[in-house]
Parts: sequence; C-alpha cells; structure tokens
Amino acid sequence: MPPMSLPALPRLAAFKPRLLSDLRGYTSERLVKDVGAGATVGIVALPLAMAFAIASGLNPEAGLWTAIIAGFLISALGGSSVQIGGPAGAFIVIVFGIVERYGVANLLIATASAGVLLFLLGLFRLGTLVRYVPVSVVIGFTNGIAVLVGLSQLRDWLGLDIAKMPGDFFSQIKVISQNLDSFNPYAFGLGAVCVLGLFVWPRLFAVDSQFRKRLQTLDTMSALDATSRVPAPVIALVSLSLLAWALTLPVETIGTRFGGIPQGVPAFVLPEFSWETVKQLVTPTLTIALLGAIESLLCARVADQLSDFPKHDPNQELMAQGVANCVVPFFGGMPATGTIARTVTNIRSGATSPVAGIVHALTLAAVVLLAAPLATHIPLAVLAGVLVFVAWNMGEWREFGRLRQFSSHYRLMLLSTFFVTIVFDLTVAVELGLVLAVVLFVRRQSDLFRAEPTAHTADSVTITLYGALFFGAVSKVDALVEQVRTLPPGGRLVLDARMLTSLDTTGLDALEQLLKALDKQQAHLCVTGLQPQPRSLMERSGFIGHLHSVD
Repeated sequence: MPPMSLPALPRLAAFKPRLLSDLRGYTSERLVKDVGAGATVGIVALPLAMAFAIASGLNPEAGLWTAIIAGFLISALGGSSVQIGGPAGAFIVIVFGIVERYGVANLLIATASAGVLLFLLGLFRLGTLVRYVPVSVVIGFTNGIAVLVGLSQLRDWLGLDIAKMPGDFFSQIKVISQNLDSFNPYAFGLGAVCVLGLFVWPRLFAVDSQFRKRLQTLDTMSALDATSRVPAPVIALVSLSLLAWALTLPVETIGTRFGGIPQGVPAFVLPEFSWETVKQLVTPTLTIALLGAIESLLCARVADQLSDFPKHDPNQELMAQGVANCVVPFFGGMPATGTIARTVTNIRSGATSPVAGIVHALTLAAVVLLAAPLATHIPLAVLAGVLVFVAWNMGEWREFGRLRQFSSHYRLMLLSTFFVTIVFDLTVAVELGLVLAVVLFVRRQSDLFRAEPTAHTADSVTITLYGALFFGAVSKVDALVEQVRTLPPGGRLVLDARMLTSLDTTGLDALEQLLKALDKQQAHLCVTGLQPQPRSLMERSGFIGHLHSVD
C-alpha cells in the first residue's frame, strides 16, 4: 500500500522590510531629503495624534506614543518606501465604541490581538484579499466614518458642558441638543477660525494665487517659501493656542481636562489578560484588523500612484502593521495603520526611503520629551477644528453626486454601507456591504448565463449554453425539462457547450436532473464542444459516462 502523501503547506511570505533594499546605495543627499521630509511630517502628526486620541476617548499621550512607536516600526519593517503609520481618523469611531463598551484595558487586548491577525494575514500571503473589498463598500464606510468623526467633535467645538459623549449616532444628537444652552462662543470662534484657516492657508501660497503673486512683487520670496512649508495644522495650533492664552479665553484645554501630557517615556505595562475576555473581544478584534488592513493597503496604493518608487509589498506591509499593533498596547497606545494625509505630505516633502518615516517618529519623540508642558495650553476647540477638517477631507463626497452614473447595484452597496455605518457600526456595515456585494454579483452572473435553442428537427433539439452554469443560474436549466417532453423516443437533446465557461456541482446536478427526464422519455443527451473545466468536473463525477455522446 503506497504511503499517504501529506497536503502541501501554503508558502509563507518572506519577512523582507523595504528599508533593507532602500538602504543599498543610500547617499548623503537622500539622507538630507529624508530628514527634511521626516521632520515636516513629524510636525504635522503632532496635532493629529493628540486629536485622534482625545476624540477616541483616550488621553492625548496615547495618540502621541502610538504615532512614535507604531510610526517607527511601520517605517522600519514595512513594505512601502514612503508610507507613514500611526493613529488614523478612521479608527476614532471604532476605538471610542470599544472604550465605552469594554474599557481601555480591553481595547489594548483587542489591539494586540488584531496585530497578531494582521501579521498572520501577511505571513500567509493574504494581503491581496483586501483588494477584493468593492470600492463602493470602502467609499460607503469611509464617508460614514467621516460623518461620525465630525459629529463627535461638536461637543468641543461648541464648548458644550457634556461630561461624556455616548457612542451611537442618535444618542449623540440627543445629548448635544439637550446641552446647547451651555454653548461657549469663545470655543466656537476658535474652532471656526481653525477650520477656516486650514482651508485658506494652502490656497494662499498656491502657484496661481493673487496673494503669492503680490508677495513676489515685494521681493520676499525666501520668507514666502519658508512660510509656505509650515503645515497649516501647526500654524493653527500654535497661533490659536497663543491667542487663547494671551486673552485668557474661558475655554477648555488639554491641561484643564487631562492635566497635561507626561514628559517621559510611557511605562511598559501588561494589560490584564484572560481567555474569557478575549472571547468577548472577537468582534472588536476583527474590526480593528479588517479596518487596519484596508486602510494601510489603500494608503500604500495611493503612495504607489503618487511616487516613482517600487510598488509596495502588501504582505510585508501587513506584517509590519501587525508587529506595530502588537507592541503599542503595552505602552498604552491605540490601533495604528497607514495614514494617507501624512503619507502624501511625506511624498511631497521629498522623502526617498523609510528613513523619512523613522525621522518622523524621532521628531515626534523629541517634541514630546522636550516640550510636553506647552501642550497644556492647547484649546480642545482647536483640536476639534483640526478633526472636522480631517473628517471633511476623509470623505469622498463627490461620489454621492456621481451615483446616477453607476448601476443600481453600486448605489445600493454604497448607500446601505454609508447609512448602516452611521446608524449601527462599521462592523455591521462592512458585513452588510460584503453580503450585498456577493448577492448582487451572483445575480449579475446568473443573468449572464443563457440557454438558447439554436436548431430544432422532428427528433432533435440543440441548445447552446452561454456563460457560467452555477448555483445561481440552474433555474434556466430546469426550464429545459419542458422542452424534453416534446422529444420522441430515441430523440436527442444536444447541448452545445462551446460557450460554457465554467460549471459547478449545483449546475452539474441540474444537468443530471435533465438527463433523468430524458431517460423517462427514452431520449438521449449529447454534449459537444466541452471546455476543460466543465469536462474535468463531468469526468471526475462520472456524469460523462452516462451521456449518449460527447464531442
């Protein structure tokens, strides 16, 4: 008896960070560019990291150290030359819901568990599967998250006296409307000026702006270029914080709510772990892992389109994301992924390798360790304004206006995912979107299958099969049974399968029922023009041996 052969194990992805290949032939000129780009991105990341953490129901240092630690690991170990990792706006709604329902300790466990899943996705070469998520589903939940992020910032922007915001959409609207009597005009003014400034600042220094042309006539190009490079969020953060401090405006700040930011490296802490807890965190873990994978790989694809560097390695990128999300929870961090805004800033600032991302993390660390006390004066309304601007840029609002150009299937998936994201949560929205995508795909493929009569004589009928005969299209084969009853004894039903691209077991079962109906009529079934896949299934099942003839 021959020995049994074991099934072949899947080939694992090699752990090859892009940094190793990019450092070959690395020059001092590239180092200068990477240091400049990394420092710029680090400054941009400062207000965003704090704002994302606060909006997620965490202390600001959680966002800062996530940007530092995860940003360093993702750049050092990732599969992209220029991608920047850290906390992202897309995680705000997810993290806030987990913190409210399960607590911060369980958020850390869910994040670490999601990191393990992300690493395994990359290790088993499943990074490309994320690309199978339909773009309509991605746009739907992205726009839904943008709405929820903007709504979550109304408390701080309006300066409302609300101790704690609820997690769901309708409860937030109810709480906000019930506390409008505590509206703070100073906070609203700071937030409004912040949002306005973030929209106006980059346009002031655009190549074709009148403001830039007028400054050029005043021979101030050197100062103009230096000023235009300062990121708008940094300008807003510094200027409005100084304004609020100088005028002693009665607005809530990081210092009044959180007592400031610790000026040291966070301690390594092991969260309390138990299998009973992990079982309850399956859904949050899957949500963090799925969203992290989608965000990071979408961001990497954007980076590929904007730069001439080698295309990213999706499996290596997921493994790096997994390592980062496994590490940051032990320092009190939050989930991390690739961030599009900071990655684009990195590219436009001249980055040439992952060294820029490492410098970005080191820049943030230096700012936190040296200037943490100054953060106590930052008004929360200003950070809310930054996040409202981020939410606006996050959403792809033009897609709503373009819906009429697409099919009803596309509109249904996008709008249902959008509304379910807002009303329920992202996990349900993505599940619904994927289920709808599968159902609509099956329906579309079943519509493409046809069984058309092409010849008819007294004792013979020829039917030509088009497309894929699978479980969604078998009803069209069942209809052929009616035509079988018109055949005389000894007659033939000929199936022309030259245009039959594929056949599954349900489709084969439908053909077997057709054969049984022919046997009752004492008629014969013939098949011509079989393609390799349908022929292989018929041979393996033994069906082909019951046919009168096969060509």
